[in-house]
Amino acid sequence: MNFMLVEASFIYSRLTRKAILAGMPWAASIEPTAYCNLGCTECPTGKRSLTRPSGNLDLAVFRKMLDQLSPNLLYLTLYFQGEPLMNPKFSEMVGLARERHIFISTSTNGHFLNDMNIGQMIKSGLNHLIISLDGLDQQAYEKYRVHGKLHTVIEGIHRLVAAKKASRTAFPLIELQFLVMAHNQHQMKQMKAFAKKVGVDRLTFKSVQVYNFDAESTIIPSMKGKSRYRQNPDGSWKMAGKLRNRCHRLWSSLVVTWDGRVVPCCYDKNAGQRTGNIFEEPLSAIWKNQLYTSFRKKVLYNRSEIEICRNCGE
Repeated sequence: MNFMLVEASFIYSRLTRKAILAGMPWAASIEPTAYCNLGCTECPTGKRSLTRPSGNLDLAVFRKMLDQLSPNLLYLTLYFQGEPLMNPKFSEMVGLARERHIFISTSTNGHFLNDMNIGQMIKSGLNHLIISLDGLDQQAYEKYRVHGKLHTVIEGIHRLVAAKKASRTAFPLIELQFLVMAHNQHQMKQMKAFAKKVGVDRLTFKSVQVYNFDAESTIIPSMKGKSRYRQNPDGSWKMAGKLRNRCHRLWSSLVVTWDGRVVPCCYDKNAGQRTGNIFEEPLSAIWKNQLYTSFRKKVLYNRSEIEICRNCGE
């Protein structure tokens, strides 16, 4: 019923351009940690440029978050910024959420897929695991995943697939995610063969997001249909698709940082559009407060005025 209310609200709001909202979020992202071991070139965490504090989410704090979210929650992403497996309580968080029958997904750079972590993940009931793998040789891989070790990730993938087969379970669904860039686009065919050989459930090719075009535009792929940007005659860049005045995420989901800050979506890396803190006021009040309502109205009327929306493919 909550899901239907939220979806009907979104459709009505699109048609009338009024920020009407019935129901509570049926999806959410919670940040287990804002720390990461890599230095990915287009990631604020990797570049150590986050302007908000970094830290690990406490298990007791996570339980309090779930208490507010779980009555209506169907889907939870245990990831925002940082490498989630760097939080030693990660699998316990998954277990707590699975006890409430919530589908759990997360994304990892693959450097912590050791026997202990894999065993805990399978036992916890994690439903979906995305592993970033953006190249099949060290040179291509580390151009974006700075400080990363390709052999460590590949060994971890093999270890995970073997452990999943041994446990005779369908979960987690293992998805390899390949960011298509200029320096690795020639390896896409090889990646398909690798994914099939190793036995993962899914392979996804994803377009790369660029923040600093002056410094990093060289990573944008030339392959047709694999870039979210196009170059103007003057050399500047812009989104390839049309930025429409709507966003389903603002009606269906939210993001909570490790220290309780509620933000509209995963593009708000620094929590600049913070709408509240889940420990200072109840989620029910934040979800429909003036800050959130005003943000939704801006999206319905002129989304291009919102900085975090200009680089979004939603």
